Amino acid sequence: MNKTEEIKKIAEQIAKKYEPQKIILFGSYAWGNPGPDSDIDLLVIKETKDTRQMAREVDRLIFPRRFSLDLIVYTPDQVGRRMKLNDFFIKNILTKGKVLYG
Repeated sequence: MNKTEEIKKIAEQIAKKYEPQKIILFGSYAWGNPGPDSDIDLLVIKETKDTRQMAREVDRLIFPRRFSLDLIVYTPDQVGRRMKLNDFFIKNILTKGKVLYG
């Protein structure tokens, strides 16, 4: 299985178990320039009371794995607040990232 297939499989697992609003791939895999040591960067947007706990649960769901994963979980409100603040990081993910689910 190549990395693109693995990324799709991960998104499917997360979507099936947690039903997030969105899953967005960002970083080198989304921009089309991954290197041999590139990690997989995912933003999961989900209504939850504890984003850190949700990130731990998602991380456990896709463990063990053969690659490094940078996982961010935000609620829709957190994303909205950061967009209002013109947060470049979030704006970049939302405008240039690849939506894998939602």
